[in-house]
Amino acid sequence: MRIDAVDVRLLESPIKMKRSQGVGSVQASIKRVLLTVKTADGLEGVGEGQAWEVFSGTNENLYHAIASYLRPVLLGRDARHIPQIMADCDRALVANPEAKACVEMALFDLCGKAAGLPLVQLLGGSFRDKIPFSFSIANPDIQADLDLAKAMIADGHRIFKVKTGFSSHAADMRRMTLLREHLGDAEAVDLRVDYNQGLSPYNALAQCRAMEVFQPTFIEQPVPRDALDAMAHLTAALDTPIMADESVFSPAEALTIVQRKAADIISIKLMKAGGLRRAAEVNAIAQAAFLPCYAGTLWEGGVALAAATHFVAATANVSLGCEFYMPRFVFENDILVTPVVAEKGFVQVPTAPGIGVEIDWDVVNKQCVAAC
Repeated sequence: MRIDAVDVRLLESPIKMKRSQGVGSVQASIKRVLLTVKTADGLEGVGEGQAWEVFSGTNENLYHAIASYLRPVLLGRDARHIPQIMADCDRALVANPEAKACVEMALFDLCGKAAGLPLVQLLGGSFRDKIPFSFSIANPDIQADLDLAKAMIADGHRIFKVKTGFSSHAADMRRMTLLREHLGDAEAVDLRVDYNQGLSPYNALAQCRAMEVFQPTFIEQPVPRDALDAMAHLTAALDTPIMADESVFSPAEALTIVQRKAADIISIKLMKAGGLRRAAEVNAIAQAAFLPCYAGTLWEGGVALAAATHFVAATANVSLGCEFYMPRFVFENDILVTPVVAEKGFVQVPTAPGIGVEIDWDVVNKQCVAAC
């Protein structure tokens, strides 16, 4: 399975609503990268990468990282030699986990298609075939999100993660009060809180304690990623579990969290970790320390999130659900012919070979802003 061609596209995808989080907002569109890896015998594998400038980097950098530095590593190689190829990618380019996740994803898609097997089988087999689904309440127009949440509850959804920390503490408390009053108590609706590093360590404990009245399932990344003493203090002091997100990109950082007792849960994102295999390493460290994991995202679309469903399906310890809501609920048009199913409270794992998705090239061509 010799790789004959590598095509890279930078896309700009319009979104339906504004999204605000503790470290920043997106307003009208989201950029992402689509990679196609082609073999000499006509097979194609696809991968998607997505970065956020206030979180980890830019999509322009992601695009050029693959086009200029990783494409030469891929050309002429046997696509089945994924560990070897990815080791060479690490030697060719430091960091850039989103670019490497995108490349590895395309290679796995290619290998799954060649074998006639869904990706979950290449990852060891299925533990679950559907994943509890969490939608993020992130629209600064809280009434719009409240109306959407009510409609989703009617469809069977019951997990909502509330983005906080981008406004005042008083505003956060009003938002949570409104959601609890209109959506139901903790037995009816599972509310989770995500500060995205939005609190200062000096007053985070008081603000998180105030949040506990709403009985959130967890509080995610309340303080900046490097404030590990504050994370450990909050983990020890609060009854509500603390989840580390931005504090854990790599397996080494997961080990530090475990050693410092700086979280009760770890959020795994393929883009942060640098791909499926590195995500599995993060999970193994968490599992060894009896910390459950959650499947998070940046702003990826259907290709990357379909790949992530296979990872979660194969990984028992990723037991707190996923937030794979972008393609159906936020993008005006994703790039898949048939979206990954997210209904009645669950995301379904695709069953076709490889990642199990088909690209709508008409949409790709409309959203493409650069290609090489």
